[in-house]
Amino acid sequence: MMASLTSGNAAAAVEARGQFNVALAALPAAPGGLAQHRLEKQFSGDLAGTSTGVMMSAGDPAKGIAGYVAMEMVEATLAGRSGGFVLQHNGTMDAGGQQLNVVIVPGSGTGALAGITGSMAIRIENRQHYYTLTYDLPAAP
Repeated sequence: MMASLTSGNAAAAVEARGQFNVALAALPAAPGGLAQHRLEKQFSGDLAGTSTGVMMSAGDPAKGIAGYVAMEMVEATLAGRSGGFVLQHNGTMDAGGQQLNVVIVPGSGTGALAGITGSMAIRIENRQHYYTLTYDLPAAP
């Protein structure tokens, strides 16, 4: 699992792959009774580090109908560079399947990951979480 740096060209985006573990802790309900959770993740693979964030959800996940939004701050090493960035999530699930959108918030990169852009695909198999981070990272200064 090796990810390479890119030169800041969107056409040159590369992929980082690996797994993550996630832990959720209930927080007091948000206005309107929306469920709210603190999330903590541990990433391994090409993206190695941790994240913390907050997720809000509604619906009935037990019946397969729900929606959520989340923001999480990732602090990690990617392609040999350490820093952070924020992931923004929004997703729904219903009889038609699951729709999930996870993007790196523009301008949120810090440290050696300043200027990072991209998106993340998440796959869950047998209760294990896998990610593919497609990103563009400016050349190191």
